Amino acid sequence: MFLASWIWGTAIILCCAFYVLLGRRRRRQGEPPLENGFLPYLGCALQFGANPLEFLKEKQKKHGHIFTCHVAGKYIHFLTDPFSYHALMRQGKHLDWKKFHFATSAKAFGHGSIDPAEGNTTENFHQTFIRTLQGNALDALIEAMMENLQYVMLQSRTPKLQSNTWVTEGLYTFCCQVMFESGFLTLFGKEFNSNSDKNLSSKQESERARILSALENFQEFDRIFPALVAGLPIHFFKSAHSAREKLGEALLHKNLLKRDNLSELVTLRMFLNDTLSTFDDMEKAKTHVAVLWASQANTIPATFWTLFYLLKSPEAMRAATKEVESVLESAEENICLDGKHISLNRKQLDNMPILDSIIKEAMRLSSASMTFRVAKEDFTLHLENDFYNIRKDDIVALYPQLLHFDPEIYADPLTFKYDRFLNENREEKTDFYRNGRKLKYYYMPFGTGIAKCPGRLFAVHEIKQFLTLMLSYFEIELVDNNVKCPSLDQSRAGLGILQPSNDIDFRYRLKCL
Repeated sequence: MFLASWIWGTAIILCCAFYVLLGRRRRRQGEPPLENGFLPYLGCALQFGANPLEFLKEKQKKHGHIFTCHVAGKYIHFLTDPFSYHALMRQGKHLDWKKFHFATSAKAFGHGSIDPAEGNTTENFHQTFIRTLQGNALDALIEAMMENLQYVMLQSRTPKLQSNTWVTEGLYTFCCQVMFESGFLTLFGKEFNSNSDKNLSSKQESERARILSALENFQEFDRIFPALVAGLPIHFFKSAHSAREKLGEALLHKNLLKRDNLSELVTLRMFLNDTLSTFDDMEKAKTHVAVLWASQANTIPATFWTLFYLLKSPEAMRAATKEVESVLESAEENICLDGKHISLNRKQLDNMPILDSIIKEAMRLSSASMTFRVAKEDFTLHLENDFYNIRKDDIVALYPQLLHFDPEIYADPLTFKYDRFLNENREEKTDFYRNGRKLKYYYMPFGTGIAKCPGRLFAVHEIKQFLTLMLSYFEIELVDNNVKCPSLDQSRAGLGILQPSNDIDFRYRLKCL
């Protein structure tokens, strides 16, 4: 037994030695400083995963504004100087933004490749999303979301709401249920026809039960999403795999065709799946699972953080409430519980700079997105004051949390300041500086360039609608006003808005209108 253990130990040591001597990448002339890490294949992955921000700040201090890290078999060049970000955006000839995203989507959601070059589909997904999430299409989404949020808050959750009675819940749990149910109804429509169905109440209850079941499956799948992005097969996670398959079954075309008021996004995607792809029925459904995940995975935690910071800041709460009341008064909208819902259009929602600033500040503090570009070929990356050689298939990345937490850009960067994004006229502030120079890139939770999240406008409007309705219909407060801000769950770093490490209790009750 001892001999066998000794042999295996020796073999592992020899493998590591061979990796160090022969397998480690060596920095070539003209390339950025290189951090290989000590572990074969993993490289710096464990240190990076434990606390990406601190890891990158340490390497930035050691190497300067650009350096290369070996992370889980990939070589990633981190670009940390915000004045050089535009250099990355100009390299479309040499850098591919689609390759990483297409591969990740197929791996995580289980559909075939959506890269038109691979022959499964000729759909331009990015253009589909821009067409159906921006411009005139956004107006219809906003209208539907406003209606669905009020249905979920005031009707779907009616058993919990009794006049003058406080309801206590976890804030994150509440945001999950309200935003998921409302968002699902907005994108994927309803199984019932509210105008003519005689058994409306029972069908609404059944519909809500199915959506909440979908939420459970979504959360089970989303829990292991970082592992899927890292390359682990979903079959390692039986319950998550089962949850993903159940979501796919719910979004099969034959089931979606039974629903009313499908969004333009889903209607168009169904048509393009049927006419431009060779996907089978389940693969088509899994492209809709990807849409569902993209619509919820960052919006839910962003909603939580925005409402949490609002509840923690009496000054922010007063300013937000005053703005909401002013906009409703200008729109001649009365708050009542007799079935007549508040209706605010896109222009009216856009006229809320205080809510905009609160949302931006909450997302600045909780965002840990990462912008990726994959090198199509060996090329030279020209930065503002220098240039570096990049190898084919290497990744060039931006990590905007470095920017968001830079004290030279944001004074006291770890503190929530509701008016940080307001100028002296209480309008949107766009002038931010570093070392006395004005920044073009200072706020990047949605990425940047051509790959900037096409659903970002809808996401911000969703949160703004949620806050408007919460402040209009409910009295809300934290159970413990002295509760500490929960820490950020670093396991999702690189994927967008980080979730809280623990839930926070709050309570709410209907206002006496």
